[in-house]
Amino acid sequence: MTEHTHFESSATAVPFGEFRIARTEQGEAIVVEVAGDVDTTTAPALVQAADEALAEQPPVLVVDLSRVEFLASPGLTALLTIHRNAGTGTAVRIVASGRATLRPIQLTGLEESLSLFPTREAALAGS
Repeated sequence: MTEHTHFESSATAVPFGEFRIARTEQGEAIVVEVAGDVDTTTAPALVQAADEALAEQPPVLVVDLSRVEFLASPGLTALLTIHRNAGTGTAVRIVASGRATLRPIQLTGLEESLSLFPTREAALAGS
């Protein structure tokens, strides 16, 4: 398995209010990992990062929200936009297990529209 990592920031901890996106390639999948708050100001950056990954037409795009501390309604809209932009050639898999991410998705009924996974490993495996 080949793994390439591209980080916008090298910090391992995300201070309160900081937003970061990291992209890795794992096998044929592209993983977009998000840390911090996904809200009105940061959701467009998430969509842009996903669109850049989707332009490469990977078979799988994993959006890893495991380090997201707050997921506002613009973030939910971003997830739907990413899913819509993927088309039929790319499976979009969302990692959401924490209260900050899974709960808003469930409250809005979006778990019916999104492919959710508890871990990155499960998302990569598709199980």
